[in-house]
Amino acid sequence: MCGIIGIVGSEPVADRLVDGLKRMEYRGYDSAGICTIDDGKLVRRRAEGKLSNLVNELKGNPAEGVVGIAHTRWATHGAPTEANAHPHATAEVALVHNGIIENFKQLRDELLADGRKFESETDTEVVVHLISRRIEQGMSPEEAMQTVLPRLRGAFALAVTFRSHPDMLIGARLGSPLVVGYGEGETYLGSDALALAPLTQRISYLEEGDWVVITRDGAAIYDKDNNRVDRPVVHSGATAAATEKGNYHHFMQKEIFEQPTVVAQTLRSYVRQLERQVALPQIDFDITAIDRITIVACGTSYYAGMVAKYWFEKFARVPVDIDVASEFRYRDPVLPYGGLSLFISQSGETADTLAALRHCREAGQTIAVVVNVPTSSMAREADLLLPTHAGPEIGVASTKAFTCQLAVLAALAAHMAVKKGMMDAAEERQVVDHLLEAPACLNAALDHDEDIKAMAHLIAPARDVLYLGRGPDFPLALEGALKLKEISYIHAEGYASGEMKHGPIALIDDKVPVIVLAPSGPLFEKTVSNMQEVRARGGKIVLISDAEGIEEAGEGCMATIEMPKVHPLIAPLVYAVPVQLLAYHVACVKGTDVDQPRNLAKSVTVE
Repeated sequence: MCGIIGIVGSEPVADRLVDGLKRMEYRGYDSAGICTIDDGKLVRRRAEGKLSNLVNELKGNPAEGVVGIAHTRWATHGAPTEANAHPHATAEVALVHNGIIENFKQLRDELLADGRKFESETDTEVVVHLISRRIEQGMSPEEAMQTVLPRLRGAFALAVTFRSHPDMLIGARLGSPLVVGYGEGETYLGSDALALAPLTQRISYLEEGDWVVITRDGAAIYDKDNNRVDRPVVHSGATAAATEKGNYHHFMQKEIFEQPTVVAQTLRSYVRQLERQVALPQIDFDITAIDRITIVACGTSYYAGMVAKYWFEKFARVPVDIDVASEFRYRDPVLPYGGLSLFISQSGETADTLAALRHCREAGQTIAVVVNVPTSSMAREADLLLPTHAGPEIGVASTKAFTCQLAVLAALAAHMAVKKGMMDAAEERQVVDHLLEAPACLNAALDHDEDIKAMAHLIAPARDVLYLGRGPDFPLALEGALKLKEISYIHAEGYASGEMKHGPIALIDDKVPVIVLAPSGPLFEKTVSNMQEVRARGGKIVLISDAEGIEEAGEGCMATIEMPKVHPLIAPLVYAVPVQLLAYHVACVKGTDVDQPRNLAKSVTVE
């Protein structure tokens, strides 16, 4: 997910542009660049790799000027080279782009036939040439944008600067987020409010298809039909402190340790503590009429949905289908009219999930979203908005967003069960009591951080790691494997414990650690029998369980990680902590880039 920032300022902008890019490093990137206007010329500086390389370039070759744009690129078309880095430019126009231009080949062929020269392999460069050609033909920047934007197919957020109009920028969005910020004698563009946090708290969110002209005096916003429109100016609430690590070594570490607090914050919005009742936001549809739920998500959010499937079916007795968002539309799913489609996303801008949401809307579904950004595209298009209150999550590998999603989904499942008459008042009080125990239990799990750190060196040399779990612990096994893959680059897979004998057991030897998630309870004995199968084949087991489980099955394990004894309802929240910490400490042992792992972006805004 690329990052964009633009400033029409009253003082030099280069340092502030770079600072804005730093605040968007969490999105993931592989190159960066800026372009300012100075003395009637476009001044462009780009660098491959980390922002520090761009900073060094600017030290030797400053970019003066009070108007400029900047970009962190995550490669889609073309390798992560300086030539492919944004901004892309001609003599007249410079442009940065988040998204993908699906019809770029046809446009490129047309431009090549017209004699245009290309310097990169990117899809973005066709846009700068299309706009530049119109400017060279005598059009104004506004006229050029009106003619070019309808020709672009795909998803994009754009920020464009014009050599001959040095006191303005133009932005546009379709499928990728873009916000306008309002300052004193300055106006800003950014991919999100966090990028603009040190500059302003007053922002407007552009709607789908909007484009905007910004000057020092403010912004003129137009819709997809080029009609002048007003978009509300809101207080963003984003703070510069959100991008500071404090005393932690990495943002991921900080965010793991924030989980007791943010889960408590989230639960305060979904339970009435005194009445011991579940409380959701106002629902404008009859939840008792919902007889099927379709859950759609990607990555870690998908695993949260897998856990929620157990809860909806157990408590509310409502059948649940769950799909990976990137596959959902392409299998032509059967959706009962009036069904509930539930979308889970940290950013609320994930392209696959957003496209699936719109597909379900067209199919007559009621739309609910669990999202961490309440001003995101998904949030604005939902019938039922269920925010997670996790706060900004900077580390690319999701941690606190996951546990907050689980808290919201548990509350939603209980609420549906109550409304459908499948859960009486006494049972509801028990569910609320268990949910309210979660923050303290998360704290108790975090108390074992040093124990996990001490055994991380046992996992770090492995080339392959297996994770096992039963019931709701199966999605946690998948999530644990994903975390290890994401940040340590060790191949890992998660399996339902009972599936070991149906294939994966062939992989077991003394070089393949097996991480077993097995809280004591009704599924424990079955999982222990699967552990014995692993042990009989020389497998090295790490058992994650409570004291009772470790007492019964910990003997002969390579290592054990003790968790507090918790009710099965909140076990997925609590057992998320050790798999997060294990991945984190293994990555630290291996020396990988924990917060910005290679090839990954925080939110994928292209399909």
